[in-house]
Order: sequence, then C-alpha cells, then structure tokens
Amino acid sequence: MARKRDKYPRIEGLEITALAAEGKALGHYNDMVVFVPMTVPGDVVDVQVKQKRKRYMEGYVVGVQKYSDLRTTPACAHFGVCGGCKWQCLPYEEQLRFKQQQVVEQLTRIGKVELPEISPILGSEKTLFYRNKLEFTFAPRRWKTYEEIAAGEDIPDAPALGFHIPEMFDKILDIDKCYLQADPSNAIRLELKRFCVENGLTFHDIRQHTGLMRGVIIRTASTGEVMVIVIFGEEKPKEIEMVMEHLRTTFSEITSLIYMINTKLNDSVTDVDAHCYAGKDHILEEMEGLKFKVGPKSFYQTNSEQAYRLYSVTREMADLQGDEVVYDLYTGTGTIANFVAGKAKKVVGVEYVPEAIEDAKVNSALNGIENTVFYAGDMKDVLSDAFIEENGKPDVIILDPPRAGVHEDVIATILRAAPERMVYVSCNPATQARDLALLDEAYKVVAIQPVDMFPHTHHVENVVKLVKR
Repeated sequence: MARKRDKYPRIEGLEITALAAEGKALGHYNDMVVFVPMTVPGDVVDVQVKQKRKRYMEGYVVGVQKYSDLRTTPACAHFGVCGGCKWQCLPYEEQLRFKQQQVVEQLTRIGKVELPEISPILGSEKTLFYRNKLEFTFAPRRWKTYEEIAAGEDIPDAPALGFHIPEMFDKILDIDKCYLQADPSNAIRLELKRFCVENGLTFHDIRQHTGLMRGVIIRTASTGEVMVIVIFGEEKPKEIEMVMEHLRTTFSEITSLIYMINTKLNDSVTDVDAHCYAGKDHILEEMEGLKFKVGPKSFYQTNSEQAYRLYSVTREMADLQGDEVVYDLYTGTGTIANFVAGKAKKVVGVEYVPEAIEDAKVNSALNGIENTVFYAGDMKDVLSDAFIEENGKPDVIILDPPRAGVHEDVIATILRAAPERMVYVSCNPATQARDLALLDEAYKVVAIQPVDMFPHTHHVENVVKLVKR
C-alpha cells in the first residue's frame, strides 16, 4: 500500500551548510533552519519536509542535485534507509572533528564552568566491524523503500530480520550485510532467517502480537567466543527446539546458545528468563589480562577495543597510589571497578540492576580480586551519609551514569562526601556539562578527554577529571 501523500512542502535545491546534533545536517530556507539526516556540508538536495515548527523544519532527501566534495562513499548498501550509521557518508576525520567540537560547545554553553584545554579526541582504529553486540528484530513484512514505491512496480510482501526504521517501532528493514559486527554475525542472521522461512515459522507482528520469531541478539567477544540469544514470541516447544538445534549443529562457532520467550507487549527482555540451550550461559571478555563474564543481560561496552582505551584514560585520571578508597558509581557489571582495583585499597561499586551486581561479584572472583564490594539499588537511595560511614569516606569517586546524568540528590551526597578527586565518564556531554555546573562550587575541571566509541554515529564518550578546590 502506498504511503500517504506528504502534507508539508518540498524544498528544491537546499544547500547543506553545517553538521548538527543527533547525526543530522542543516541548511537554511526562507529564514528557517532545515534539518536533514544522511547529508554533509556542500550537498545540494531536494528535501521533503516531514515536520514543521516555528523556527525549524525537518525533512528527508528525495533527490540530489549536487554531491559535496567532502562526501565519501558509504560501505553499506543500506545507508540512507537504516538509521544506524548516519555518518558513513562523511570521512572519519570529519566525524572526529565534529565530535570534538560537540564536546567543546556543550561543556562551554551548558556547563559555563572554567575549562582546561580539551585533549584531541581518541579515534577508533576500527571504523567497521567494531561492535560486539547487535540486536535484530523479525517482522512479517519488510520495509519497502521510497525508491521501490516510486518505481511503481508490484513488490510482494516478504518477511524481514533486521533493524527498526528510525522513529517507526513497527517497521523493520531487512538487512543483507551489516558492517557493524564481525563474522559470524551476518552468517548467523541470514541462515536463521532462511531456515525459519523455509520451515514456515511465523515472524512476530508487533501490532497484532502474534508470531513465533521475535528477535535475535548476537554477542561476539574479543576472546573469540560467540553468544546467540533467540527471542521467541510464543511458547511452542517443538518449533523452539527445531530452531535451536539447527543453530547448534550449523554454527560450531557459537559457544553460548540461549533462548528467551517474550509474550509481553514490549520488547524488553530484562525481566524475561534466559534458558541456556547449549554451551555456557555466558561468554568471556578479556582486558589487560582480566576476564569479564558477560551474560545474556549483562551490560558491556559495545566497542571492546575502545572500551580498553576509555577505561585506561579513566584509571590514569584517577591517579591512584594504592591506598585510596574508590567509589565506582553506576558500576554496571563492575568493569571499571575491577579494572582499577589493583591500584586501590578498596573499591565500592553501586548499580541499579541486581543481575549486573551479581556479574560484578563474579568478575571479581574470576580474577582473584578481593578488595571490591558491590551494592545493588537506586543510586539516590543507596548512596547516603550512612552508607559512606559504613564503607569508608571515598578518596576518589568514578562516575559513569546513564545518558540522563547524575541525580541532584546523588550530587548533594557526593559534595558532602568531599572526595579529593573525581573522574566523570559520560556518554552524553550535555548532561555531563549540567552536572559539572552543579559540582563547580567545590570542584575544578582539570582534564578533559573525548573518546570515540561509535564511528559513523554522532555519539561520543567524554572523560573529565575534577579535583577539590
């Protein structure tokens, strides 16, 4: 079925003049800013507006009059439709330049605190096949591109196993080859889809909440281990056994084969039981001789090589001498806590997710680390004056919060605890800047190091060192 005719105007010959936030670029039309994804400065494009506000519009490219000299050829055939690598058309050096600029602008404009010179961003040696985890979704009908529809041909419906179309929860782009995760990721996904189609297994319809095959998560470790988690939308033991056995016998590379049954209305599997069908119930990551257990629900930085650089920067900024009490807040599975434990007297980790804390304890035991202690609970509830009295006053605090940043109550407790120095690791420099402003009364920023964890995206990690005034 054809999509509805757009009610907003079409702009002919819009010149793209600058990069913008969230992986978009922009041009100007009739005194309004027009945001357009998948473009680079110097492009001249025809744009279909899809959203109009008082001071800006958003749209998508429907034609190209001139390509920018800055543009490079994307590696992926799905570029422009899949929203995962919006900057593949931009040379990596330009991506890094903009991410550096993004950190500078957000810390300066939002934080409004005194800043030292910001170190040059640490780029990723791998710009393709750098991720260790990908999640794919099944759908009974694949997304048909605007180009296919415009061609006017009769395109039959076909099932899909791939990624969500940006901003469309029920539309799935069928993926042929993804350049984000190394072998055997593509082979596993393609064979799983082929087998399910050949055997008449139903693909999950998110609107109707019907269909057996719902999703698959593939995790690959730097140690060579591979985890595959198949998510089913219905309890059908015979069909589940058939799918899992086929994967087990077809891919000897899989060291951890797991399935989940999710019959809920949402796609979250954090509250769904994981069943180990074959192999181990985890894979192992390794960093500087330390081993980290990664389970089906564990958080682990998705770029393993850059994670090592990120944690190395964090440890260096912590400047540990061996006699400090360190608090690792938002510790996740204790990766940073265990990574710095060898240079500290004691490390206290706090994390909201109980399963992650259990993994953190296992990771300490796995590496013979005996000077860590971990607590599960909401940070603003756990981190209290009584907690600090019980565990010892922190000399150093490491913060690695989610994108929303640090809760004001937590900042208030930190200020009362008054550690000598802090290291703030952030995946969102905007909320980091807000928090630095709240800490500015007692702490001075003395070092800033951006790290690129996600090439071809607008995301950037930033590490800041603070010392007590």
